[in-house]
Amino acid sequence: MAGCSVTEDLRLVDLCTLMKRFYSSSVSEDLGCRRGEFSRKHYGSVELLISSDADGAIQRAGRFRVENGSAGENTDYTPGTWHRTDVHLENPEYHTRWYFKYFLGKVHQNYIGTDAEKNPFFLSVVLSDQNNQRVPQYHSILWRKTGTQKICLPYSPTKTLSVKSILSAMNLDKFEKSPREIFHPEIQKVEGSVNFKFGVLYAKDGQLTDDEMFSNETGSENFQRFLHLLGDTITLKGWTGYRGGLDTKNDTTGTCSIYTVFQGHEIMYHVSTMLPYSRENKQQVERKRHIGNDIVTIVFQEGEESSPAFKPSMIRSHFTHIFALVRYNKQNDSYRLKIFSEESVPLFGPPLPSPPVFTNHQEFRDFVLVKLINGEKATLETPTFSQKRQRTLDMLIRSLYQDLMPDLHKNMLNRRSFSDVLPESPKSTRKKEEARQAEFVRLGQALKLKTTVKGDATANLATTSFCKKEPWESQSFCSNFPHEVVCADSWGQSLLVSTDAGILLIDDGQPSVQVFDKTLQIKQMHVLEALDLLIARTDKGKDSRLLVFRLSAVQKGIETKQMIRSKYDCRENKLERTKGCHLYAINTHHGSELRIVVAIRNKLLLVTKKHNPRNILTSSSLLSSESPVEEFQYIREICLSDPPVVMTLVDGPTGDSDNMICVAYRHQFDLVNESTGESYRLHHVETNKVNFVAAIDVYEDGEAGLLLCYNYVCQYRKVYPFNGGSPLIQPSAYDFHFSWNQVPYAVVCAFPYILAFTTDSIEIRLVVNGNLVHTAVVPELQLVASRSDIYFKATAAVSGSSDSSSKEMSSRSSPQTPTAYDMPECPLSSVEGEVPCKNLYKIPLSNLVGRSIERPLKSPLAPKVITTTTSSGIASLPVTHSLSLSRMEIKEIASRTRKELLGKLSSFFGVHINC
Repeated sequence: MAGCSVTEDLRLVDLCTLMKRFYSSSVSEDLGCRRGEFSRKHYGSVELLISSDADGAIQRAGRFRVENGSAGENTDYTPGTWHRTDVHLENPEYHTRWYFKYFLGKVHQNYIGTDAEKNPFFLSVVLSDQNNQRVPQYHSILWRKTGTQKICLPYSPTKTLSVKSILSAMNLDKFEKSPREIFHPEIQKVEGSVNFKFGVLYAKDGQLTDDEMFSNETGSENFQRFLHLLGDTITLKGWTGYRGGLDTKNDTTGTCSIYTVFQGHEIMYHVSTMLPYSRENKQQVERKRHIGNDIVTIVFQEGEESSPAFKPSMIRSHFTHIFALVRYNKQNDSYRLKIFSEESVPLFGPPLPSPPVFTNHQEFRDFVLVKLINGEKATLETPTFSQKRQRTLDMLIRSLYQDLMPDLHKNMLNRRSFSDVLPESPKSTRKKEEARQAEFVRLGQALKLKTTVKGDATANLATTSFCKKEPWESQSFCSNFPHEVVCADSWGQSLLVSTDAGILLIDDGQPSVQVFDKTLQIKQMHVLEALDLLIARTDKGKDSRLLVFRLSAVQKGIETKQMIRSKYDCRENKLERTKGCHLYAINTHHGSELRIVVAIRNKLLLVTKKHNPRNILTSSSLLSSESPVEEFQYIREICLSDPPVVMTLVDGPTGDSDNMICVAYRHQFDLVNESTGESYRLHHVETNKVNFVAAIDVYEDGEAGLLLCYNYVCQYRKVYPFNGGSPLIQPSAYDFHFSWNQVPYAVVCAFPYILAFTTDSIEIRLVVNGNLVHTAVVPELQLVASRSDIYFKATAAVSGSSDSSSKEMSSRSSPQTPTAYDMPECPLSSVEGEVPCKNLYKIPLSNLVGRSIERPLKSPLAPKVITTTTSSGIASLPVTHSLSLSRMEIKEIASRTRKELLGKLSSFFGVHINC
């Protein structure tokens, strides 16, 4: 933390404005998570492990999660249709070490106070420019004894928000002492370290005890090849890099070791055969002293698969929580991996492939290092480590609080925190303040440099393969889109968009086609290709209605270029009894029956349509009435206590009388039985103000679960089947929650990811544990559709590279008055001297889930451009059916190619190149 003397009030955007325009949209309802296989079985199962020593005596038993590849994983997919997308560092330092990245060495504000339980806390606030994209944002960190909490708030020069309002957003509303600004340099502390030390233990075939394994003087040729894969051999004496507790002066811990740098992290290995060996000491205490105190240990075991396998109970260590068992198969030159995690360690990825065999050695190295780094981070969340960390943090905060409290009673204008280090005090208060700020920045920068030299600096850039593409990278779908988007849904490879100019059908590289004029104001829509249906909610207030159309009739009108339909041409498409509706939801699995729940104030209307697969896209359906209204039937009406803000249909396991509706209103999420209308409390929100975002149904191994999203929070709740007419709603070991860094207005699931959309960023986390994997800064972002592929409108696309290497705001700029920015990277459609235009971009769902997603129907507009994928997994340039290209197409391809090449070169050489 660091301090400065800028004005106490912080100019922030009211959090309520983040939710505008999106309550009535369907952007939070998607299929991505249910297309994947959400199962914790992929991460192993907890087993009680027992082993015996060489004399047959039973060793200490332990409970470990054993991860050996999921037996049924990917069995439904033919070879070549699936590829890994989930090998990522979780909670990477270049996204999580906020203080080092945004605060240290820059002018920022710090506050101190005590909560209602008299526990001290610190708050730091800084204004920074996200990724050099002209997006000024406030980063706030709250230090408490329970840990740190981070939130990001947008900047506005016209609206102000107090420090207490920031703390309220962090669920800290009551104080024993109100926060006061502090300026003492002692507050500048740096978070943690990004270096790791892993044990490497060599075990010969048949060795069953740790004494035998630690007594191996040398390793085999295969073991030496494995060590060469892990890193480089370095001489310890005189070593100036990260040493991992090894002696670099007197060779007391050996003469050499294995060291590497992976994605900005320094890793030192404690190799058993390289540590000092003692013929007199059978227990090899010196070796056990290092490897036994490592959180993660790699065990390289010789022998065939039929040989007795290693078990964690063979190692007498209370500190090691994760073992990675590696076997080498000389016949096919492959490595097999097995992971043991102590049962208290939270789930961490990536999950092992099935079978867990790697023939590509570089891919194996990357997978192992990512897995082990993620595992050590997860272990720090176990009670053993978290309690120690909490005690240490509590002592540090209380010590700083006691040291700094005397300064708070002095005259705030004196700025005494720096009076002793300034050479002379200027006569002018303003000059004195500027000098104090400059000295504060100088001290912070010196501390940052010292930390960097020590090797404890945050990773500057996630080093990946030169041509590797991240699954969330977006594609340009429609350049220079001039209309305001209300809602949309995908139709084949096209996009049906409700805009201020009417309903448009857009396809990549094709002119847009108007389907309805602007008299039909659609606020929410679903395109159900398999059912040949378009469902839409129109207008607002008392004139709101639910309309149903046949897609085949709409497509026929497009093909024959009939007159554009208006609101008055859709009278026969109105569903009865839906007048005044403000929200609706449909069930995801409508293979046998489509269910629609319509909300009219505090009344829910349940409507169904029987599914007849024989009539889909047949001549009989094409010749029938253009309006399918008669095929829908009213079932029942359910009354609630309040109008719902969010609704989601949850399919029960039998589909008979156990279907449910999740509704959000007031300060709670409830489950409503569709058959009886009874409601059950699912979750109560313990905050003064709640902004509901979404309730997403996530099916784990066929059982329903819900992601409840509100404010900064995302909660996962397991929903068990009905028992005697009531759902079993109770705390479960499967439940978890996490906090976003910024308030989202929409949340999208595409297993294994969950994406939060804010006004200027996409935050990407893992569904299984909520861990952060990437934050993409996207200026002026609006999510458009997400039930299939993800479409959004913005001034810049989503890049796969880290934003940590970009330049930031000038450290001398005042947080309240951002004046100087570096020029951002230019989007393709922008022209120099003009305001960048907004474009439509697409993130293919198949890229995120790693599987080819079949579309029920082809695009209603004939596709002109076909994008092929090379063997390396990188999309090639568009291939057209015509040999001739227009001037605009050639210009766009050239511009896109130039931008990609410049981006790759800048990443490769570590420089920033503007368009």
